[in-house]
Amino acid sequence: MITHSVFFKLKHAPGSSEEKAFLNAALALSSIPGVNNFQCVKEISKSNKFDYGLTMEFDDQKQYDDYSAHPDHVQFVEQLWAKNVEDFLEIDYVQTSIS
Repeated sequence: MITHSVFFKLKHAPGSSEEKAFLNAALALSSIPGVNNFQCVKEISKSNKFDYGLTMEFDDQKQYDDYSAHPDHVQFVEQLWAKNVEDFLEIDYVQTSIS
């Protein structure tokens, strides 16, 4: 299982209509085939500069790659992400065991 997480800071004021519109558009990504356990989270710690995060899981690399190339995801990144996000951190990981 692959967990894809991206934490971000928007260019818009908290509670603004632009912020709400962006987050609603992000929620639509959950309908892309292969996306599991999609969550939009709000940062509550002051230990970093990000305000929100999106997390989701994929069963395997093919599903993750299909999501990344899906037209709805590509359109979201090109038309909304690039002009609304001030800064972000993307982390993709798989569970590991240490022995």
